[in-house]
Amino acid sequence: MRIVEIDKYSGFCFGVKKAIESASELLESGEEVFCVGDIVHNEEESKRLNQIGMSIITIDDVDRIKGGTILFRAHGEPPQSYASVKQSGLPLRDATCPVVLKLHERIKKAYASQKDQNGQIVIYGKRGHAEVIGLAGQTNDEAIIIENISEIDTIDFSRPVEIFAQTTKSPEIFHKIVDLLQQKCRAEVKWHNTTCKQVTGRVPRIQSFAKAYPLIVFVGGRKSSNAKVLFKACQEVNPNSYFVSSPEEVKEEWFNAAIDKAGVCGATSTPQWLMEKVADRIRTIR
Repeated sequence: MRIVEIDKYSGFCFGVKKAIESASELLESGEEVFCVGDIVHNEEESKRLNQIGMSIITIDDVDRIKGGTILFRAHGEPPQSYASVKQSGLPLRDATCPVVLKLHERIKKAYASQKDQNGQIVIYGKRGHAEVIGLAGQTNDEAIIIENISEIDTIDFSRPVEIFAQTTKSPEIFHKIVDLLQQKCRAEVKWHNTTCKQVTGRVPRIQSFAKAYPLIVFVGGRKSSNAKVLFKACQEVNPNSYFVSSPEEVKEEWFNAAIDKAGVCGATSTPQWLMEKVADRIRTIR
């Protein structure tokens, strides 16, 4: 029988786990739960929570809700979202990741300081990403968002700069951006490597895991940025790596008699139960 093992370091990060536990606790108590945005970038986990009573809404929907609890997910929300919930009178369960909440405070403080110096707040992150929307909200949406090093010219090099990073972005690319900023800027550059070590530290670990197996099945959500990064990391060291979002996507033709063992791993938004289902599916393939 083929040996199938699950990476012990894969699965929910601390922040996502906390948000899922918050939602589950409310649902188990019989509370109606309305989550602002996808609680996690994993379609199967979102579907599971929806089936037991959680609804996904936008912040604009809050005014129309008459009862239940509003839930803020791990990614965090801008100040306007807090104001909307407060105005509605509905109870709020804030499941924002503590790392992200601390980053909100740091950016808000830096924004006030840079405002006095005619400086700029720069965020290295994915434009439109839920976390980045929350971070930019601390600057009254005045922060300059750059997704990669090629966008660095959107910054005014004659003015002071203070740069932060979305927690799930590459620290290596962030440092390259900082180095280039320090070369180009004629004013002070302050930088803060605010990538989450628990998340970014998974790249070397998952690569070590991927090297140990002739075939890797990576389990992740199609909308997850972290899943894309970690899957790419697997492919770099093991070209025989495949991406699936559910057990049904596992294909028998990936396996042959020479594949005597396989590894299953996933993103920070991938639930343990889903990786186990994928592993079980692989075990049925002869």
